[in-house]
Amino acid sequence: MELSIKSLILFGAVLLTGLSAGLFYAWSVSVIPGTQKIPDATYLETMQSINKAILNPAFYIIFFGSLACLSISSIYEFHSNKLVFWLILAASMVYLLGTFGVTALGNVPLNNQLELLNLAELSKEKLAVFRAFYESKWNRLHLIRTIFAVMSFILSLLAVFVETKRS
Repeated sequence: MELSIKSLILFGAVLLTGLSAGLFYAWSVSVIPGTQKIPDATYLETMQSINKAILNPAFYIIFFGSLACLSISSIYEFHSNKLVFWLILAASMVYLLGTFGVTALGNVPLNNQLELLNLAELSKEKLAVFRAFYESKWNRLHLIRTIFAVMSFILSLLAVFVETKRS
């Protein structure tokens, strides 16, 4: 079996999109339930810390690499296999709008608002109010981006099955 650049990019798209979907899914079933059980100040401090820690090369490769590989793969497939092209294009658009877009336009601005807070200066009441605002909105947006990341992964995986069946 000969591996082409096109095949490697499609493999990369599926792998990175799967890792992205897995990261968001794992967060949904572990971190969110865990943080719902801690006090307001601890929750907000934990989220400030996590929001700084997630900005690292491994996350960037998965988060941005998914979109890059999906996009490049759809270009490669344009003249090869129309069904694979449409599946990868759909996966790209789903990821761009539902995962990348929701994160950039929803979760990141909320994280920036949280980062500006000096938690030590806030009363318990203000901590509770901000947490209620932040947590409900952030978790709702996170659920949306998780669903879209999983949908993008499924579409890209289907493209591999179609591509493999054609070969």
